[in-house]
Amino acid sequence: MLGTVLYGPGDIRCEEVEEPKILAPTDALVKLSASCICGSDLWPYRGLQPVIEPMHMGHEYCGVVVEVGSAVRTVKPGQFVVGSFCISDNTCPHCLFGFQSSCEQREFMSRAQAPYARVPLADGTLVATPDLPADDLIPSLLAASDVLGTGWYAADAARVQPGSTAVVVGDGAVGLMGVLAARHMGAERIVAMSRHKARQDLALEFGATDIVSERGTAGVARIRELTGGVGAESVLECVGTQESMEQAINCARPGGSIGFVGVPHGVQLDGQGLFFAQKSLLGGPAPVRRFLPHLMALVLERKINPGKVFDLTLPLADVAEGYRAMDGRRAIKTLPRV
Repeated sequence: MLGTVLYGPGDIRCEEVEEPKILAPTDALVKLSASCICGSDLWPYRGLQPVIEPMHMGHEYCGVVVEVGSAVRTVKPGQFVVGSFCISDNTCPHCLFGFQSSCEQREFMSRAQAPYARVPLADGTLVATPDLPADDLIPSLLAASDVLGTGWYAADAARVQPGSTAVVVGDGAVGLMGVLAARHMGAERIVAMSRHKARQDLALEFGATDIVSERGTAGVARIRELTGGVGAESVLECVGTQESMEQAINCARPGGSIGFVGVPHGVQLDGQGLFFAQKSLLGGPAPVRRFLPHLMALVLERKINPGKVFDLTLPLADVAEGYRAMDGRRAIKTLPRV
């Protein structure tokens, strides 16, 4: 079958790869209905994360189960499933505490930019829909696998409350999902920090009330102006750079919360500055499995439409163009047809 493999910075290929097999009794094989390119895939693609050996790409996925291992009990062949990018047993102490992304058996999903995928720990990782979903819901269910769940976690970690003000730093797919999440959680004012018209428009459609195009100290000053000099109760950091993290922290009011989900690259924080700022930080890889049942229900009931974040669809064979488009900010998120 065809699959996506990254050989080095800028060198992404769609080529013949081995078809997955059941390797453990807890595995499931899934025929993928859709896969996509994640913003985090761009870190190694850009050379900002080392590629020691060829990387089989893809960690966002949904589809129909075709085979399960002998120990799998909660999903069966023929069911449509969505799974988290973090593999978890959903039974260890960390999972039961709601942090499946720190599962004692944690693995990170890979090889999902392909027609079929093996999912370890299927019972703890996959969630089945009651029936086969309508085709037009597939992109939104796919989004729940990572980008929607990650944006949702950013809002949850930032303690977005009804009537509050939330600021979203980052206008990629995760940031846009953070806007959607903050709106659904009842934030009264949602400020999307973005410089790109198409992303601004989608942020407004998802529920943003204000757009701030300034960055860095100018961006912080603009947030202060909008909040009467106070700052925001909740800030969602969805990028992962030094500038974006500093911007997020400085946009929050004393006692405010920052949910950071952008994978940090070169980020260093000033301990004394944090001490006197009196702001809380919670983040890391999103425990998507905690939110999956709720998010899938919202999609199936057509209460949210996160699939709108996919603005480029290509055949899997043209996946390299999908990477180039996202790298050049010509696309927010690419969906390669499998």
